[in-house]
Amino acid sequence: MRAANRLAAVLRNLLLAAAAIAMAFPFYWMATSALKTNDEIWRFPPTLWPQEALWGNFAEAWQAAPFARYMFNSVFVAGTIVVLQILNSGMMAYALTHMRFRLKGFFTALVLVGYMVPATAVYLPGYVLLGKLHLLNTYAGLILSNSVSVFSIFLIRQAFLQVSHELVEAGKVDGASHLRILWTIIAPLTRSSFAVLALIAFIEQYNNYFWPMLITKDPDLQLVSAGLRSFFVEGGAYGLKWPLIMAASAFTIAPLLALFLVGQRTIMRSVDLAAGASKG
Repeated sequence: MRAANRLAAVLRNLLLAAAAIAMAFPFYWMATSALKTNDEIWRFPPTLWPQEALWGNFAEAWQAAPFARYMFNSVFVAGTIVVLQILNSGMMAYALTHMRFRLKGFFTALVLVGYMVPATAVYLPGYVLLGKLHLLNTYAGLILSNSVSVFSIFLIRQAFLQVSHELVEAGKVDGASHLRILWTIIAPLTRSSFAVLALIAFIEQYNNYFWPMLITKDPDLQLVSAGLRSFFVEGGAYGLKWPLIMAASAFTIAPLLALFLVGQRTIMRSVDLAAGASKG
């Protein structure tokens, strides 16, 4: 039995390692392609490491377009949206799970129905509303139009349902307000869900393409996705300067990788705390 268990563990680890390599290989190929010449990228059989690493491709790609501006816009917009979504989803989820009021079931059903509506279905009314509020082609329009997410509310609601209602009642007995109960009792116990929400929301907004392109026309407001597309097609770069394209793609995803590495530890530490709260 011990030998069988060890064999099963070895096979499981091998499968996990193979899956990890398969998922990481596209990123490795992108980074190494940024160091190659255009001819070497298309060479067959392909080379896993460039014959001569051209580190200058990164500097050339950075200077070829205002990527600093694109990345600042994306980080600023996505970061602000994450903060607003955490606040909004936390308060809405608390109301739907640990407060008593009329039409509570109706609002819960409304959230579930809204979760089923495709995002593209609200683009037209959203555009018209932003136009009437004079928020088109502004940072405020980019941020406020994404500050509330049905998915975020649903995710945090499911996390709050795992928290014992007796904790909320105990807080009320001690004289704590709803906001204090939410952010000092429930939020720490569901920290892992908030970390997951922050990761998902930041990645989604950082890579958002269609909606920002629809409501903004100013090049200074372009996000990373739109900036990369402009770099692909301007000056005949598309199909001719693939090393620069790969270099630009590599350093534009660096904030996402850094965020994932930082958030991964928070998620893993918070899982035990959330599990303990569910059991206790």
